[in-house]
Amino acid sequence: MILNYQYRCYPETPQKSQLNSWLRVCQYWYNWQIGDRFRWWDRNRTNYVIPSGDFCYISCRLPPLELRDKPSFYSQKKLLPEKKKDLTIVRHSGELLDFSIVPSQTLQDVSKRVELAFNRYVKGDINGSRSGKPRFKNRYRTLKIEAQAIKIKRIEKNWLYCSISKLGGWLKVRLHRPLPQGFSLKNILITRKADGWYCTICLDDPSLPKFTPDKVTATWDNSLGIDAVLFEDDYLATSEGNKLSSVKSYRKNQDELAKISQRKDTKKKGSKSRRKLAKREARKHQQIARARKDHAYKITHSLVRSDKKVFFVEDLNLQGLRKRNKAKKDHQGNYLPNGQSAKSGLNKSWSDASFGQFFDIFSYIAEKAGAVVKKVNPAYTSQLLPYRDEFVFTDCSIRKYWDETEQIWVNRDISAAINLKRVGLELFPTINRRSGKIVKSQTNSTTKEVLAVLKGIPEAYTVPLGQCR
Repeated sequence: MILNYQYRCYPETPQKSQLNSWLRVCQYWYNWQIGDRFRWWDRNRTNYVIPSGDFCYISCRLPPLELRDKPSFYSQKKLLPEKKKDLTIVRHSGELLDFSIVPSQTLQDVSKRVELAFNRYVKGDINGSRSGKPRFKNRYRTLKIEAQAIKIKRIEKNWLYCSISKLGGWLKVRLHRPLPQGFSLKNILITRKADGWYCTICLDDPSLPKFTPDKVTATWDNSLGIDAVLFEDDYLATSEGNKLSSVKSYRKNQDELAKISQRKDTKKKGSKSRRKLAKREARKHQQIARARKDHAYKITHSLVRSDKKVFFVEDLNLQGLRKRNKAKKDHQGNYLPNGQSAKSGLNKSWSDASFGQFFDIFSYIAEKAGAVVKKVNPAYTSQLLPYRDEFVFTDCSIRKYWDETEQIWVNRDISAAINLKRVGLELFPTINRRSGKIVKSQTNSTTKEVLAVLKGIPEAYTVPLGQCR
């Protein structure tokens, strides 16, 4: 199984200078390839104008003297031997860059990143989701070193010493946790962050078996539904009646961060005081991100330790939840209130919660533990009672409901988590979208289990899923 271990590394002063030079060359090489592809698009493609009536006007830009083939990963990678023969002059600054000082595999990885960025922009990823237009990088942070350019000299107590091709001396890496025995090294990522340098070791651990999610069969006992709450101090709700609190790292630090940013803006650009405040601002952003990531790992491990094999989570459109409302105009072209001022705070809360990062970490840790995380459609799960086919939570302001028949309080978030579990087990009612009526229902097959959770009764009679009617 492929694993990543990130450690703090302590390069010496000459090594820091070398690594910074590598980053500068990689930044220029990345931006040059991006610009080369943009130039090809601008000079060699044809622009189609919207048809007007029965005619379609086509305008195309004049090509250069010789038509070029479309730049690709292989065509741009072939330019590296020529660039290594002589120094490269940066046009806007006159800076001289030497491509020969950087390992060849590192420069090839830069070309691969450009190819992936353009493929996601033009074709989309494996799910068909397209990203925005690739941007030029004003800073480059991570260098990828392949295994053939790395030699591990020795490991002493909590330190690892390795030599990297074209990097003088040995690189010291602090091992705050031990590496697994018998691993095979794949590559190393060296990253410059706000507080120093970090080394991410990618290795293959043969002791962990290859996980196959298809072999895990979901049942009522070995599965857990998880609902994303984002209400007051609640972060998640589970189908077993538990709620997990949020950390709100950005909300707690936004006032201090705003003060630092305002002080930085008053300083002269390029001055020492502005650089010091910029570094302080970066450290504060790093602290916020680390608190959020640490919170995600702690919640993930607490969920995985429940010994459940299948976790059902919401398939949320996170990009749409953080999107600005559409502008509204009247017949005279004046802008009308569209509710964006009220939604801005909600957008900030969704970004601060970082559910996308949490789901990625959750899937990774669950896979290591032999469990699987499945995303299910959350439609109607927060509105319907989990033990009776009745729409109760029709408004977001309704957070709990008193059932006179069962003499229990039903929490909206716990109810939604149970319904997500029912959706994953294919026990949720079939609802007609147009009329909103329930067409087919299997609610009676899980009524006892649901009421046992809501009433706080640990024992419940479980009906096998194969016998559900």
